[in-house]
Amino acid sequence: VGDGLRILVVDDNVDAAQTLGMLLETAGHKVTVEHSAQGALARAGEGRFDIILLDIGLPDMSGHELAGALQQLPNCAGCALVAVSGYGQEQDRRLSREAGFDAHLVKPVPPDLLADTIARVANSARR
Repeated sequence: VGDGLRILVVDDNVDAAQTLGMLLETAGHKVTVEHSAQGALARAGEGRFDIILLDIGLPDMSGHELAGALQQLPNCAGCALVAVSGYGQEQDRRLSREAGFDAHLVKPVPPDLLADTIARVANSARR
């Protein structure tokens, strides 16, 4: 059951971003979508989000670099970061952990795994 989390979805693939956004909205969350690292930084600087889902393969900055930049923003203190990637090898997951991500999902993300991950990282972010 969605409890109205504020979620920022960042993916340069418009279809992928919209699909994730619709799944999250259907679950009752308030979703904002951006398609670039610069757009994400601007949006996160203006508003507060509970969770940020980041595509790792953004054209203007890697998702790992963007995660580091987002963590420096006062508004993002306490945000949960979820990597969304086409790559799911152990090395990819390790790089995500080292960059400060709370979870690493592999595209295409099954809706039930998305819901479970959102619930898990939301609970850990609120500690």
